[in-house]
Amino acid sequence: MENLFDRLQKDIRFVEGLKACINCGTCTAICPAAAFYNYDPRKIAMTVQRNDEQELEELLKSDTIWYCGECMSCKTRCPRGNTPGLIIAALRGLSQDLGYFIESEKGRQQLAIKRTVGDWSVKHGYCLYLEGVGTDLHPEQGPVWDWIQKNWSEVYKRIGANYQGDGPGALRKIPEDTLDEIKRIFDITGATERFEKVEKLSAKKAAEMKMDIGEDRTSEYFLHVYNTNSNKHYRS
Repeated sequence: MENLFDRLQKDIRFVEGLKACINCGTCTAICPAAAFYNYDPRKIAMTVQRNDEQELEELLKSDTIWYCGECMSCKTRCPRGNTPGLIIAALRGLSQDLGYFIESEKGRQQLAIKRTVGDWSVKHGYCLYLEGVGTDLHPEQGPVWDWIQKNWSEVYKRIGANYQGDGPGALRKIPEDTLDEIKRIFDITGATERFEKVEKLSAKKAAEMKMDIGEDRTSEYFLHVYNTNSNKHYRS
């Protein structure tokens, strides 16, 4: 079986992201995620550079690789031209490919991302689909948002949006030929296959946890991964 480091080296993001880490810590100093989470991009770069299979497997199964916000601040500061954000992206992809993401709390949340941002992008052409953002899953939106959802057309007409309309304008209906093109892009780039893998492996974990995974955002397992927070992730 091909080892983990060799598989990482086939990912252009890893190739471009890791030159030669000198352990200076500049990336950690600039990293917004490191200010809040138990996260240190310097350690990520050092870990992958050591090429230790056991360490890599532990990393792929951990919460750690899911803390990065991919802001790429690290790229702007590294004196050696490393980009820990790209290394993280490669690690996440490998974790999903091997099914390791289901072994961590933050990794399991990939199902929530897939069934919201992912599915919305393909089905509606919007990564943020307003009809999907209800106060059942986003209570912080408050009662005003409930009112807006009951009065979409009136509200968005008043601010100049073309809500669900044909032609140009904010919140317009995305034409079917455009949606077909988006779907082809997902198919060709491997995103569709990745989505299927996330669903399949999440179903496996749901079965282990004796939870119903369903097919939407109301299932027991979806709500579990969406709402669970062990509070172990933050800097003390």
